[in-house]
Amino acid sequence: MAGIYESGENYLEAVLMLQNEKGAAHSVDVARKLNVSKPSVSRAMRVLGEGGYIEFGDSNVLTLTPKGRKKAEEVYGRHVLLTKFLEKITGVSPEQAEENACRIEHDIDTDVSAGIRRWMEQNQ
Repeated sequence: MAGIYESGENYLEAVLMLQNEKGAAHSVDVARKLNVSKPSVSRAMRVLGEGGYIEFGDSNVLTLTPKGRKKAEEVYGRHVLLTKFLEKITGVSPEQAEENACRIEHDIDTDVSAGIRRWMEQNQ
């Protein structure tokens, strides 16, 4: 994972999703989305900022750096792919597929992810 752990990926993904949904992300929104405390978000954002993934803008808006956006989009892309794959293959509910995709997305390797993507493209 090149220096970022599952929790960091979850925070980056949440910031990306909030930016897409609301146009901006704040720590309080991230806390609500991930169901964690504001101090946990503050700690994570500090670490992600030090790693060059997040910047802090006016009014405490959280902004993904190009490096952070790239990582967040990779994680979110795997999340969406795995959710659709699990729904299609297993027939479970979208909610159950999403819960499981969220756990898998951090551990799956690139080759398996690419194989799933190919399979999904061929089996639409």
